[in-house]
Amino acid sequence: MTIIDINTWERKQHFNHFKSLKDPYFAVTFPVDVTNAYHVAKSSNVSFFGKYLHDCMKAINEVDELKLRIEGDRVVKYDIINASATLMRSNNTFGFSYIEFDNDIDQFLSHLISEKNRIEATGELFPLRNDLQCIHCSAMPWVNFSGHKEPVSGAIDSIPKLAFSKVVTQTDGKMMMNVSININHALVDGYHVGLFTEKFQHYLNN
Repeated sequence: MTIIDINTWERKQHFNHFKSLKDPYFAVTFPVDVTNAYHVAKSSNVSFFGKYLHDCMKAINEVDELKLRIEGDRVVKYDIINASATLMRSNNTFGFSYIEFDNDIDQFLSHLISEKNRIEATGELFPLRNDLQCIHCSAMPWVNFSGHKEPVSGAIDSIPKLAFSKVVTQTDGKMMMNVSININHALVDGYHVGLFTEKFQHYLNN
């Protein structure tokens, strides 16, 4: 973890301006092509959700601004960002997970399966680990949404929040999925979201 010196930070004015707003978050919804990721998951007999979530987390961990968090009166950058995803139970309720990131997809999927089993078995809403070193995300594979709004707690929040839509197959055979990202503008700009979208699509393609 690195503590950012706000006084010498190039984003000092941006940070001070946006952090003073009642709602400093902005949201973007964008499409990604998941055709290759879907076929790779099916041919490898692994979870499609796990595959694209891993690709997403690889991209998140390559954009420094998405690793920044507000902790009290300071800004910190974490070395590794994990995934706190909502995972559904067999009774159609869900629990919040905490999936430790690993560049190795097999390790990441192992962590995902462990959390899914824990949530199914315990009925607990909250994970055993709950901190700022993560992103919050959820999949809504029933809805091909073109916009998305996250609940707001009213507390100072700096964790990026993502949602993944239903996959739609186009007439040309491409499989498209919309992704929503909500981020705190005090830490992240549209340029950084653009970097993330490019990196996410790159990993989905490969």
